[in-house]
Amino acid sequence: MRRLDGRRALVTGASRGIGAALAERLAAEGADVALVARTLDCHPTLEGSLKQTAARVRAQGGKAVTITADLANESDRARIVADAVAGLGGDINILVNNAAAGIIEPLATVPLRRVRMSLEVNILAGLDLAQQVIPSMRERREGWIVNISSGAARPSAGPPFELSGVVARTGVYGMSKAGLNRVTNALAAELWRTGIRVNTVEPRATILTGGTSALIDATPGGLGMQPEGGYERLEPMVEATLALCDCPESLTGRSVVSVGLLAELGLTVHGIDGRPLEANP
Repeated sequence: MRRLDGRRALVTGASRGIGAALAERLAAEGADVALVARTLDCHPTLEGSLKQTAARVRAQGGKAVTITADLANESDRARIVADAVAGLGGDINILVNNAAAGIIEPLATVPLRRVRMSLEVNILAGLDLAQQVIPSMRERREGWIVNISSGAARPSAGPPFELSGVVARTGVYGMSKAGLNRVTNALAAELWRTGIRVNTVEPRATILTGGTSALIDATPGGLGMQPEGGYERLEPMVEATLALCDCPESLTGRSVVSVGLLAELGLTVHGIDGRPLEANP
């Protein structure tokens, strides 16, 4: 028996990157998965789509349902959970709010409409979906909500401030992720002793997914300073997120870093397909 047999998960931003990898890993652990993103078939410039992720979920033995939606649109969000429940045949046990609007522009000049979109996608969409799944989780007295955050939420050290490239333009993105971290903690506190766990996890350093690489390439100065210890691979982030999708109630309300959580819990990193890394080609 696999650890997530019989559970149903909903993952946003599941067409590529962290969301797609996590969806495949959840299926490898036995879950059925509802996949949410804007790209059903193909993106004009980026690799990955909901159909491709769904194929990988099914290859792992999981049931997959694809839901095309714009998380900045409240009307789109209103149907997501209902569509997921109908497609998977039961209530959602695990919600992963992974989708994000990566607005990388100077805070001093960014149009406020862009800021509003960032807050809508990066904070309100996750809270909206959480509010939709909480009633059934509360009734079962069990559920897991995991929000994907970023190191950009932490204040920059200074003065002097030595920032360049993408790092110098993360004010909008960072403040939205800081808000998401606070939502996590407040929601966990409100739901304490209901059986619902709410946590946030962020990578130790930048993960070079297709979307991230395109964003870095499009930003003057690129990434800026090389992250200490280099970039992070997808596998540790997926392993840490998976742990929070199946954690005890004593582990709730936390904002953790992927590799820090793995070390704390003594976990071994596996491949996206769930096999030990040495068994993967």
